[in-house]
This record gives sequence, C-alpha cells and structure tokens, in this order.
Amino acid sequence: MKLLIIGATRGIGRRLLEQALAEGHQVTVLVRSLRRLGLSHERLTVVEGDILDPQAVARAVPGQDGVCVTIGVKPALKPVTVFSRGTENVIAAMNEFSVRTLVCVTGIGAGESKNHGGFLYDRIFKPLLLRRIYADKDRQEEIIRRSGLDWVIVRPSFLTNGPLTGKYRVLTEQKGIKARKISRADVAHFILRELQETRYLGKALLLTY
Repeated sequence: MKLLIIGATRGIGRRLLEQALAEGHQVTVLVRSLRRLGLSHERLTVVEGDILDPQAVARAVPGQDGVCVTIGVKPALKPVTVFSRGTENVIAAMNEFSVRTLVCVTGIGAGESKNHGGFLYDRIFKPLLLRRIYADKDRQEEIIRRSGLDWVIVRPSFLTNGPLTGKYRVLTEQKGIKARKISRADVAHFILRELQETRYLGKALLLTY
C-alpha cells in the first residue's frame, strides 16, 4: 500500500509511520521540518512543506492509495483554522489526482463525541483550553463529510504513550459511553487496518479501551 501521512513527526502520525514501514508499506510524509522527522528509510519519501500550502500538499498526494491526516496544535487563545483550511487543501489535491481514501484523526469532543469525556474534560478542560481547537475540528469534520471521498473520521479518547495491544473498542454509537484511554500506538494500529480493510467508510468513530 502507498500511504501519505500528514503529521508524522510525533504522536499518532509517528506511530502510524513506524508501523506502516514495519509492515512493508510505501510511505510518504508531508512534514514542515526534515530535522524534526529524524528518520530515513528505503520505503520512506519525505516531502517538506505545510498542510496550509496547497502546492506542498499537491506534491505529496499523487499516486497514493490513501491519505491520513493526524495533525495537532497546542492550546491557543486565538482562533484556530489549520484543521479546516489544511483539510480543504488535502481534499482538493485528492480530487485533482483521483485519490479516494481519507482517514482523519480529530478527537474526543468533536462532533457526536461531545459530552462523552467526563465532567472535568467536558465542563472544564475542553471549554477553557481546547474550545478554539475543537471549533475548528468540527468545521474540519463537516468539510470531510461533504467531500465526496471515501472517508473515515477517527476520534481517539484520552491518549497515552502505552504499548500496542491491538485490543480496543471501535464505537459508531456513543450513547451512554464515557471515553477511557487509548494508546497512540493502538490508534495507529486501527488506522492501518482500516486503510487496508475499509470497514468503516463514511463513519465517524470513537476509539477507546
């Protein structure tokens, strides 16, 4: 499989990159800094650029079997637009080069997963620190839903640096669910399986233990 990862220098994207290479896939990454990536491999192609730069995105998309967006930002006091604007650039390039499959990581608190994180997260942490981020993640999800692509939205619960277990819940219905934790490695494991099996196309999923 030929896979493009946008957001591969850390977190879920980094775990996805490592797992994909370990399984023998051909991986392209779009990164803002070659130095921050700090990895070379015979099956790894690195495109230096920003998701907000349409030309950089267009250099990375052609020939891929699937695209995965795993970008993240720190809490901000100013309006956040990188998720929605960046995703618009990705979708435009995918349509231009006839790449169909998009997996995008948002998070617990986006879309229908609102109010499933527990009192402290839902009532204090998210409104105070993550409100602007999740407002843009909501815009990002809506853009994906309207894209016409074969898409999957992945909303991980509370992330840890724990090990890969391969044992987690994939929830399409969140009624009555309170999110727990999940390792970044297990989120990457799900994404890689889904890119190959496409079992959840057109769905937004909550991943949790």
